[in-house]
Parts: sequence; structure tokens; C-alpha cells
Amino acid sequence: MAMHRITRRGMFVVGAGAALGAGRRAAAQPQLPPHERELYEAARREGEITWYCGQYNAETAEAVGRAFTERFPGVRCNVVRSTSQVAFQRLSQDARAGVAQCDVFSSTNSGHFTQLKRENRLMQFRPRNVDEMLPSLRVADPDNYFQTTFLGLFLMAHNTRKVREEEAPKSWTDVLDPKWRDQLAVGHPGFSGAIGVWAVQMRKMYTWDYFRRLERNRPQIGRSSQDPVTLLNAGERSVGICVPLGTTAYSIARGNPLRVIYPTEGVLATIAPSAIPRNAPHPNAAKLFMEFQASRRMSEVIKEFYNEPMRADVPQAEGARPLDQITLLAPSIEEQEKGVPEVREAWRDTFGV
Repeated sequence: MAMHRITRRGMFVVGAGAALGAGRRAAAQPQLPPHERELYEAARREGEITWYCGQYNAETAEAVGRAFTERFPGVRCNVVRSTSQVAFQRLSQDARAGVAQCDVFSSTNSGHFTQLKRENRLMQFRPRNVDEMLPSLRVADPDNYFQTTFLGLFLMAHNTRKVREEEAPKSWTDVLDPKWRDQLAVGHPGFSGAIGVWAVQMRKMYTWDYFRRLERNRPQIGRSSQDPVTLLNAGERSVGICVPLGTTAYSIARGNPLRVIYPTEGVLATIAPSAIPRNAPHPNAAKLFMEFQASRRMSEVIKEFYNEPMRADVPQAEGARPLDQITLLAPSIEEQEKGVPEVREAWRDTFGV
């Protein structure tokens, strides 16, 4: 077998090349704080996480998943996007079947988390990055079984080609006027966590008679709170009820003829958590993802889609109304856990769907 002579110069070139390659690999690695670096090393051995997401629309959720994997190469984020109630049903079905698929569960219905905590189905974990979030968002559960990861504002919107600004509804109760018959669109509390929370809030403010009167106007009922935005864009309906500000503003930025309406009574605020199931198959990657959700990068990504950032070091999207200029409406977590199943059943009785 032929042998190759390696000169000192050859050894230097090889060594330099190896050092350059190592330097490039090191440069490619993210600059992480120690608590993230430790989790990242463990998460890379697990290789992936699965995220059941009911908080963001599909486009935003996929962007979050990509940003996570870009920051933590070698840890793939599998995004399973659905409405919050469907995500919770999927998690419950997993439990009944004795399988573990979900690593991080995110819902707009905070009542899901108090139930899961009571059933001892969540893992205790408090991300250190929470300390850098807005003060009002830092405490979700005093026992650290779930943590705030979403600040969603839900209001109304109208198609500007079908309804002029001065004629558009100004309050949640304005949509009960018979003139809006066959022109309204809304989601369904049996599928959307945000719609369930909104229904609890409207019942609290106006009794269930609000929905009996709304039914007389024959709204088109979709599933997600996102669905009315699609109907408004298509011109199939004139006014969307309880639509997410982020999705609506992003749609406007794309040139659709929509305008948001801040109801005079206030805007529904869903300050909603995420949690790690106790049987998460990739627990270290799950913890790393929880850290990511509290990070500056996460707020930067969701801001690109006009969602509310959760950190003071990330400004709101251009044109967004400051939070201190908005009246926020939000039922308590206890009211959500008890009330959402109640309004879900009452909704089916009233609307027949």
C-alpha cells in the first residue's frame, strides 16, 4: 500500500483547515446564555419537539417553529396547529390511548391548564426567560405548572367595501341590531378557545339573552376565530365578531379591505399559557421551547404577524394601539374553566350548531 509523506507545511495546511472548519462550526452555533446552552445540549440528543398550538394561526405558528429550529439547530419543531378546543381534545385522546405525543401544549382557554394541573398531568417548570417578559405576564401559575405565552386581543372588524366606517358597529351590542341580519360572522366555542372565553365574558356582561338576540341575525358560524377574517376578505360577510387583532391587522397589511373596530366596552384580552405534559416524550426540548416562547426572538417573530409582543424590549407592530389606551376585558381563569363548557352547551342549544 502506498504511503503519503506529510511535510511540516502539509501538516500546517491540514491543521489550519481543521481549525477553520471548527471555527465555522462554532460560529454557526447560537450564542446562548448558560441556562439555554445546557438545555440545548440535552435537547439535541432528543432531536425534536411536538407543539400542539391553538394560540396562533397556522402561518404564525409555522414561523415560530422555523425560528426555534434556526436558533437551536438539530432540534426540529413539529407544529400541530388547530383551534384550542381541538388541541385539548387531541391531548385528551392521547391520554386515554396511553400515548405520549405532545411536548408543549398551548391554548387560548386558560381553564384547560387548571384542569390539567388538578389532574396531575403537567410538569413543573418555570423558564428563566420569563424574568424578561412584561411584568403583567410573568406569573401565570404560582406553582409553575404553566406559563403565559400569548397575549391575544380580540375585537371586531368590517369590510370597508361593504360597510362605511361611520355605519359600522361601535360596540359589542351594536351587532344585535336587526340591520346586521345575514351580515355577521363569528367562530364557535366548541372549537375555538378564544370564542369560548368571549362567550363567557359576554354572558357575564349581558346574560345569555345576548346570544339569543345574536342568533336572530343569523350569523355565519365557522370554527376558528380566524374564519370570519377569511369571510370578510372574500366579501361574503360584512362584520366579523371576536376576531384576532393580529390576523386582522396582518390581513389589512396585505391589502385586504378591512378595518378593525375597538368596541366601546373594551377588547377581549386572552392572556393564555403553555405547559409541558408530564409524559412529554422530549422533556428537555420542551423546556427549551418554553424558554424560547419567553425570549426576545419569539416576540420578534410574532410581531411580524402583528401579534402582541410579550417583552418590553420588543415594540408593538407599527400602527398598533398602545395597550394602555385600550380597555381590556378578561374573565378569570376560574370563570373560564367553569364557564366555557357551559356556554359551549348553551351555544349548541341556541344556534343549533
